[in-house]
Amino acid sequence: MSTRELFVAAARKHLSAGRKSLSVPQSLDLAAQVLAVDLGLKPALLYDSNGAGADQLQQYLSSLQCSQLVSKSLLTLDLNGNTLIVNPLTVRAKVEQIIHDKNVAIIDICHSLEKPTIVDPLRGELRSLTHDILLLLKRLEQLKEAEKPCYVGEKSEEWNLCTVFGILLGFPVTYWFDQTKSFENCLSLTPLMVTAASASWQGDSSEHRCCLYSFSVPAALLQAVQSSLENWKRSLQERFQQQNVFKDLTVRQSTVTLPSVCL
Repeated sequence: MSTRELFVAAARKHLSAGRKSLSVPQSLDLAAQVLAVDLGLKPALLYDSNGAGADQLQQYLSSLQCSQLVSKSLLTLDLNGNTLIVNPLTVRAKVEQIIHDKNVAIIDICHSLEKPTIVDPLRGELRSLTHDILLLLKRLEQLKEAEKPCYVGEKSEEWNLCTVFGILLGFPVTYWFDQTKSFENCLSLTPLMVTAASASWQGDSSEHRCCLYSFSVPAALLQAVQSSLENWKRSLQERFQQQNVFKDLTVRQSTVTLPSVCL
C-alpha cells in the first residue's frame, strides 16, 4: 500500500466510534496533522474528529509508529477526557519559552470584564499552571515509547483547559478566564482577528491541503500582541524550511464577529 493508504487504513481500523469510521478526507487530514506534530511544525494536536477515545488514538499512533510512518517519540495524552497527540520535546521548548521570554500573550476574557484584557503570563494562577504543565512534560519525556496513553489525574480538573490547549497547541495568543466564577466570557459581539496557517502535504502522487493552526485575537488588542504574532510566524516559517513533507505555507487573517463564542 502507498503511504496515504497506510494512514487511511490505520485511521479507519482504530478510530471508529460506534459503527462510524473516519472518511478518507478526515483520515488524510488527521495524518497530515500527526506528521506536522512529528516534524515539529506544531507541538501537539487535539483530537476531535469523532468520539474515539484515548486508547483508540493510542492504537492508531502505535500502528503508525510500527509502520515507521512517524517517530516513536510521539505520545498520547488524555486531559480530563480530551485526547491529544504530543511531541514532548517541542511542547516543552514552547512552555520554557513562555517562562523565560514571555512570548505568548495571555488574554483575560472573564465574563465580568467590559472587554478582553492582556495579563501577565506569569502571574499567580498562570505561573502555577505553567509549572504544572512543565512537570507533566518532563514526566512524558521519561515514558519514551509509551504503549498506553498518559492520563492526567485530578490535577487537570483544576486547570483552565482553554489556556492549556492554547499553550500545548503552540498558539502565540491564548485565552484565560476564572473558571471558579464562571465559564462564560466577554467575547460576545467582539470583533476577532482569526489567523489560520495552512500547507499542502506532499504524499505519494497527490496533495492534501490542511490547516495547521487556527486561533483568534480580539481585534482591539491586535497591535498589543503583534510582537508575539510576528515571532510565532517567523518561527513557523523557519521550521517549515527545514522539512520537505509540506509545501506552500500560507498564513491568512480574517475578521469575524459572533453573537457568542464557545471555548
